[in-house]
Amino acid sequence: MPPETPSHATDRLDDDDYPAYTMGRAAEMIGATPGFLRAIGEARLITPLRSEGGHRRYSRYQLRIAARARDLVDAGTPVEAACRIVILEDQLEEALRLNEELRVRPARSGGPAER
Repeated sequence: MPPETPSHATDRLDDDDYPAYTMGRAAEMIGATPGFLRAIGEARLITPLRSEGGHRRYSRYQLRIAARARDLVDAGTPVEAACRIVILEDQLEEALRLNEELRVRPARSGGPAER
């Protein structure tokens, strides 16, 4: 594999989806344990990528999701329920975004905006 140019490496670190963090560092960053990260992985809230050596690697995007679940768990919610809540919140946000997009689209195209 050819060595990366410094600018390409920096671009990847700016990418929210780039799996830059080891399990230990990721757990430290969100104030959790590696066991917590394994548990939310088992609950399918996030799926870490694997390094060539098979170690879990996390992106900043995944860490933001994990931190949301950790906040719920810290408030007394069981891990599985916290994961389901985060998933449902994200689905609701996406549905609301799509609904708004569809509501605005007819007005832009000259069609009826409301029925």
